[in-house]
Amino acid sequence: MTVVQTESRAVPRRKTLKAGHILFNAGRSSIDGTIRNLSPRGARLTVASVVGIPDTFDLQLEGAAHTRQPCRVKWRTLRELGVEFRTGL
Repeated sequence: MTVVQTESRAVPRRKTLKAGHILFNAGRSSIDGTIRNLSPRGARLTVASVVGIPDTFDLQLEGAAHTRQPCRVKWRTLRELGVEFRTGL
């Protein structure tokens, strides 16, 4: 049996493997993660654990010290987050 997976996003994401930082608590708290796919509207992040990550936070790409992208969590598993950007990336 063949399973066909369809893309349900308005904008398809491209695969990537970038380091990122989840910043919250007015920038006083951070969690390191990996950005697994990315589009102008959202991303999939892998972290050690999603425990303690709030529903909204800023995402900062490694090496982009002055660029923070506000995010809202759309879904989560034990080690992954799907986020929607609140403004374009």
